[in-house]
Amino acid sequence: MTARILFFTISILYLFNTAIYAQDTLSIDFDTFLAKAIDNSGQVEYQRQDVELAENRVDQAKAQRYLPNLSFDSQHGLVPGVKSDDPNRPEDEYYLDPNLRNDWDDWAIFTRFQLSAAQPVFTWGAINKAVEAARLGAEAAQYSFEAQKTDLEIRLFDLYFSYVLALEIERLLDEAQDKVNQIERQLNDMQEDGDSDLDDSEIFKFEIFKSEFEIQKAEVFENMAFVRETWNYILRNDLNEIYEPEVRFLDPISSDIETIEFYQQAAFGNRPELKALEVGREATETYMSSLKKQKLPGLYLAGYINFANTPNRPRQSNPFIQNTTNLFNGGFGLTIRQDLNFFSIKASLERSKIELNKVTYAKDAAKDGILLEVNNNYRTASLANVKVEQTDNALVTSKRWLRQEQLDYDFGMGDAKDLIDAMRKELELKLQLKQRIFEYNSSLAKLNKSAGIPLTTLITN
Repeated sequence: MTARILFFTISILYLFNTAIYAQDTLSIDFDTFLAKAIDNSGQVEYQRQDVELAENRVDQAKAQRYLPNLSFDSQHGLVPGVKSDDPNRPEDEYYLDPNLRNDWDDWAIFTRFQLSAAQPVFTWGAINKAVEAARLGAEAAQYSFEAQKTDLEIRLFDLYFSYVLALEIERLLDEAQDKVNQIERQLNDMQEDGDSDLDDSEIFKFEIFKSEFEIQKAEVFENMAFVRETWNYILRNDLNEIYEPEVRFLDPISSDIETIEFYQQAAFGNRPELKALEVGREATETYMSSLKKQKLPGLYLAGYINFANTPNRPRQSNPFIQNTTNLFNGGFGLTIRQDLNFFSIKASLERSKIELNKVTYAKDAAKDGILLEVNNNYRTASLANVKVEQTDNALVTSKRWLRQEQLDYDFGMGDAKDLIDAMRKELELKLQLKQRIFEYNSSLAKLNKSAGIPLTTLITN
C-alpha cells in the first residue's frame, strides 16, 4: 500500500510539472508584439482586401492590352443526313437540288466551334491611361489601408503598456501591503498595552483604509487578469506560449514634445489619409483622360475561325454557299472600332468630374480635421507632461512627510492617524504617477500618430 501511494504521488507531481512547463513564458518587446498582433488581426486582413481588390483592377486593366476580345463558342448535337433523288448529282452540288430532303434513317454527331479575336493596335493611349488610373487607385487604397492600420497600432500601444502599468501597480500594492501590516501590528501592540494615546477614531480610520486598500488590490487583480487574457487572444499561437512585456517599469517616453508647428507640418506631409486623397485625385484625372480617348476611333487587328463537321452532311465547294453543319473558313484583317454611345461617355465624364470635385473637397475637409486633431492631441500631451512633472514633485514631498511621520510614530511622538494619512497619500501619489505616466505616453503616441510619425520611431527614441 505504501509503495502504491508513493507511485501515485510521484505520478501526480510529474503531471503537474508537465502542465506547468508546457506553457513557456516569453518576454516580448513592443515591435515584436505589434507585428504579431497585426499578423493575427482579422480586422487588418479584412481591410487588406480593399488593397487586393484595387490591385486586381490593375490586372484587369492590363489584360485589355492583349486580346481583350477573345471568344470561343461550340455547339454539339445529333443531326440527320440528307438524301437526293438524283443519283447523278455529286454531293458537293446538293445545294442545287430543290428536292433535297432529310434522311431520318441516317444520324451523326454534329460538332461546331467559332473562335474570334481582336487585338488593339492603336487606341490613342486610352488603355495605358486606364492602366495608370488603376495603378494610382491601388496606391491610394494602400495609403488608406496604412491609415486604418495606424489606428489599430495606437490601440495596441495602449494595450502593451497597460500590461506594464498593471505590473507596476501590482508591485506598488505589494510594497504598500508590508506597510499596512506594519501599522496594523503597531496598533495591535498599542491596544494590548492599553496605550492611552490610542484613539478609537484612529482604529476606525485604519479599518476603513484597509477596506479601501483591499478594493484597490481586487481591481488590480481583475485588471491584470483581463490584460493577460487579451494578450493571450491577440498573440494566439500554436506553440501554447504565454507572453509578458519585456519592459518591466513604466517610465515617461524620453522624446521631448516639439512645437505645435512641427506636428502640423509633419501631419500635412506624412498623414496617409492625405496621401490617399491626393493619389485618388490623380487617379480620377487619369481615368478622365482615358474616357476622353475612348471617344476616338481605335485601330484593331481582328480575326476569326469557323469550323463545323458532321460526317453525314457533305461539304459544299461553292464559296458563296455554306453548309453550316460542315464547313471550315476564317480570316483576319484590320478593323476600326468606335463607341458611338456618346451620351454614355459624356455621362461617365460628368460623373468623374463630380468625383474629382468630391476628392478635392474631401482633402480640404481632411486637412481641417487633421489640424484640429493635432491641436487637441498637442494640448492633451502638454497637459499630461505637466501632470507627470507635478505629480512627481508631490510624490517627493509625500515621501519626506511619510518618513517624518514614521520617525515620530516610532519615537512615540506621532499619531497613527497622521501616519496613515501620510502613507495613504504616498500610495495615492505613486499610483497616480504611474497612471499619469501611462496617460502621457499614450497622449504622446496619439500626437505622433496624428502627425504621421511612426510609433516605432517614438519607442526607439
